[in-house]
Amino acid sequence: MDPLGLARTQFATTTSFHFLFVLLTLGLVTLVAVMQTRFTLTRTPVLERMTRFWGRIYVVNYALGIATGIVMEFQFGLNWSGLSTYAGDVFGAPLAIETLVAFFLESTFLGLWIFGWGRLNRWAHLALIWLVTITAYASAFWIMVANGFLQHPVGYEEHDGVLRLVDLGALLTNPTFTAAFLHVVGAALTVGGVFVVGVSAFHFLRRTPEVDFFRRSLRLGVVTTAIATPFLIGAGIAQFPVINHLQPGKMKSMPGLGMPLSFMMLIGVVLLLASWTTLPLLARDAIVRLRFPLYLMVFSIPLPFIAAIGGWVVREVGRQPWLVYGLLRTEDAMSPVSATSMLISFLAFTGVFAALAVADWVLISRIARRGPEPETAPQPVSALALAL
Repeated sequence: MDPLGLARTQFATTTSFHFLFVLLTLGLVTLVAVMQTRFTLTRTPVLERMTRFWGRIYVVNYALGIATGIVMEFQFGLNWSGLSTYAGDVFGAPLAIETLVAFFLESTFLGLWIFGWGRLNRWAHLALIWLVTITAYASAFWIMVANGFLQHPVGYEEHDGVLRLVDLGALLTNPTFTAAFLHVVGAALTVGGVFVVGVSAFHFLRRTPEVDFFRRSLRLGVVTTAIATPFLIGAGIAQFPVINHLQPGKMKSMPGLGMPLSFMMLIGVVLLLASWTTLPLLARDAIVRLRFPLYLMVFSIPLPFIAAIGGWVVREVGRQPWLVYGLLRTEDAMSPVSATSMLISFLAFTGVFAALAVADWVLISRIARRGPEPETAPQPVSALALAL
């Protein structure tokens, strides 16, 4: 492959890996916040244990997701210096806000939440997890603002061959951003719901003694999925007229995009039907006694991740040959890097990401298989996370 092909493959690989971490982080933190809210209001011990257990998985995924995000950011300067030179003033503004406001605040609130168990007032501790949740979605918000500009550049003026930001409001109302952000929110909640359902079903298949714990978790996951999937599908459909208007011929110019688009839509419909079919079975706990549906729940964990990657491929590959649609071609944004250097960096970054992904999956699988801590000996999330 030539340097351009290697650079595109490298960024696609790292972005796909990072996106999987982000979706699970956003989905899990929302469910953890709901669990802790219910515990704070009712003081039911099992809800506190649920918050600790699922919060522990969230913390592990968040920590490793941060590492993948840092690696991904390096590539803007290493491989795509033309983008920074030409559109950095516009494209970089939402990225800077995301880093300085959303990410730093999210990390701070999360640290206080982790080490605040048993030390802070329960209402203050609850406020922290909701602040973590809000800032997590704020981070995704600004990332999608930046990506929306690449899809449909607005709010800029060109001076001396460089784009200057003149209208932040135009970025925030960019039609390629608004529908896409809602779609990402729906995808994250679906991922979180399906993950919680799958892990809970796994424990029922193992005849867990923690029946009440995983029954509550299963219900929350199914209800979340049932609510999120119609929202997800609706936001996805809402993007088609926007794409047809602003990027005419996007799908026709890239015939290979039909397969990932079809997979994404099929998986969305399957998850919608499965969640709504499961809802009546939750009323009398019939679902926990039917082994075949439980197996399907476990095997469904990868489905929303596959759909998410398919959607991201359609959105990004379909923009080619433009990096900034209609203004900057991908080949013109490429840094002057040799094929050998690009191949070395591609192998290095891919190796790092693969190691982080394997570490994440191993740690999460270990925690998920182990199940919650015994009710008589609860431990703070921080101690367990640091002991892994």
